[in-house]
Amino acid sequence: MGRLIVIDAIAATVVLALWYFCFARLNRRRGLKALRSVERACDGRGRVLDTQWLGASRVQARLGFAVHWFENVKITVRLLPRPLPFQWLLSLWRRERETVTFEADLDYSPRFNLNVLRHRWLSQSRSTLLPRTREWTITHPGPVVLTTRSQWTHELPAVVNTLMTSRGHNLLSVRFRPDSPQLAATVALEDLSDGETAAAFLNVLQELAAGASTSHQ
Repeated sequence: MGRLIVIDAIAATVVLALWYFCFARLNRRRGLKALRSVERACDGRGRVLDTQWLGASRVQARLGFAVHWFENVKITVRLLPRPLPFQWLLSLWRRERETVTFEADLDYSPRFNLNVLRHRWLSQSRSTLLPRTREWTITHPGPVVLTTRSQWTHELPAVVNTLMTSRGHNLLSVRFRPDSPQLAATVALEDLSDGETAAAFLNVLQELAAGASTSHQ
């Protein structure tokens, strides 16, 4: 009996070790692919200087730009914890997403603190939501901004308008602050599937940086 328990324990350890090795390797490929997509989107004006793995599910890289777009650039790719089965299942249950976070300093320090979160609300289907005995008028509004600010300072409209009108904008969150990193933006990894979408991501970041600089004009 004891011998069988030992054999089962050894077999389980081997299976878990193989699971960890295979899925850690998969995460490594996905993380490096995302970094290469961002580097290609820089079109020769920026490159990855070094990379550092912070565990099996997170990789961080420093980027250097030939032109003064951004300073002290850092990219962090957060992947699902596939090498750890329980944590992976928990993240799937929570519907967590793999993300890429861009952090950098700007030429001019923003004079404001701003944290923008992007949300979408989905209703039930029309057939189950609307009673057939009543006529309804359905409208499709544009973006709606809900803010906790009591005062709307003059530098904010340029940044918010960029977020609302930029093509290819799929940012999950954006943060501006006077301290480093002065700009932080997060996008879902699936939205950086190729060089074109990565280029759109960088273009939005440049427009946001330009909008933030209006506070110094």
